[in-house]
Amino acid sequence: MEYYSDEGDMPVSPNGQYFNSSVLSLCILGVLELEIPFDDSQSLTLLKNLFLPINPRFSSVMVGDRNGVQKWKRVEVKLEDHINVPTFPAGMSLDFYDKYFNDYLSKISLDQFPKNKPLWEVHVLKYPTSNAAGHIIFKLHHSLGDGFSLMGALLSCLQRADNPSLPLTFPSRESGSTRDGKNNGIFRGLGRVFAGVADTVMDFGSTFVKDGCTPIRSGEDGVEFRPNVITTVTFSLDRVKQIKAKLGVTINDVITGVIFLGTRLYMQQSSSNNDDHNQQQGNTNATALVVLNTRALGGYKTVEEMVKPKSEMPWGNHFTFLHVSIPKLTVGATDDHANLNPLKFVKEAHGIIKRKRNSAVIYLTGWMLEFLRKFRGPEVTAQYFYNTLKNSSIAMSNLIGPVEKMALANHPIKGLYFTVIGSPENLAITIMSYIDKLRITIRMEKDFIDPRKFNSCIQKAFDMIFKAAVQNTLPPNS
Repeated sequence: MEYYSDEGDMPVSPNGQYFNSSVLSLCILGVLELEIPFDDSQSLTLLKNLFLPINPRFSSVMVGDRNGVQKWKRVEVKLEDHINVPTFPAGMSLDFYDKYFNDYLSKISLDQFPKNKPLWEVHVLKYPTSNAAGHIIFKLHHSLGDGFSLMGALLSCLQRADNPSLPLTFPSRESGSTRDGKNNGIFRGLGRVFAGVADTVMDFGSTFVKDGCTPIRSGEDGVEFRPNVITTVTFSLDRVKQIKAKLGVTINDVITGVIFLGTRLYMQQSSSNNDDHNQQQGNTNATALVVLNTRALGGYKTVEEMVKPKSEMPWGNHFTFLHVSIPKLTVGATDDHANLNPLKFVKEAHGIIKRKRNSAVIYLTGWMLEFLRKFRGPEVTAQYFYNTLKNSSIAMSNLIGPVEKMALANHPIKGLYFTVIGSPENLAITIMSYIDKLRITIRMEKDFIDPRKFNSCIQKAFDMIFKAAVQNTLPPNS
């Protein structure tokens, strides 16, 4: 491994150190679905001219100095070592390649990056599946940046399929809620302060609570090293917006409510055929760890703007997380859901997230992490991150995609999605929009969570919420 000059070596951010430690190694898988087979003879040129110049971290390895301080050290990049073009049996059916593709995703999600080369790689799969004519998979270590940074990097390599000279555009950012301009007197203001303090105390205490064992959480050690299954469910963005308009909430509220309801339906179905103790697990306490971007978002910026000093939307890992309790099914709701009000899950998701945004727990958690890093070191802080993930039932995050179809070197992109790998929970869910679709990606432990049943429950939850909100139909006893 050939090092460049020490001049310009960059310190690794605290979050970057946590995500590449002895206890935690997180990566992001970004999947591009192609409409036509990819010509992999262009791979080296595209990586050299488009990808590597984006950020010096893509040409660096993480090394420690004499004092143990981690830095990004520039190295000579051998692009051939970062490109993988697997060979599958030729002339097989789409179902056959679907299985091979899914098994390949699971395999590379468990592979660890070597220490002697930059922390990224690209996989080109030239075989058709039921979803695409071919796939390009980017595997990027989370220490390089968060989903916002890495998606910005990826999008900088793509162009609009209809007119490459025009920039990609993105949906405008939703405001989570609007404040009522009336009755903002001193007593109302004091009420907000006291409510915020109470919420902060309660929310900070919830960060140390461990969920019990349920059909979606085994509680076992080493989950991050076990095979997983990665599946997706796609919804019409127009239908999501119809629910949003009817209920007066955000798109995030709608999809969070769908995931919460679908998860409870799965827990109920997985427990209903067992003994009374297991049946209670279907409605036991469960927590979702919802990741929030802390940048002042207005849409993606160019990579040049993100890497500028003191940028308003800087490169790196800039996020926090909220602990959100998953609402429970109505007492007495049976398998036919005669007494179930599906809109409860959207409204409760809206209320919980709105209340937690009024809490200062985000800043308190950040202060505690900084305190741990300064006085106990990054490894202890990484252990706290690990425990936080492991103690929750679901990890959730989302990204906004462009509204126009994209292309990579004149190869139209039919779809794209991402997931986070290497984390110790049994279930992780990510959401991304693209053109007029909303894609939910579900990563679950293989042979512990049933992927077909879970996806079916997510789809059923969406249909129930859409019917109740848009068609104004609710069960008579709800």
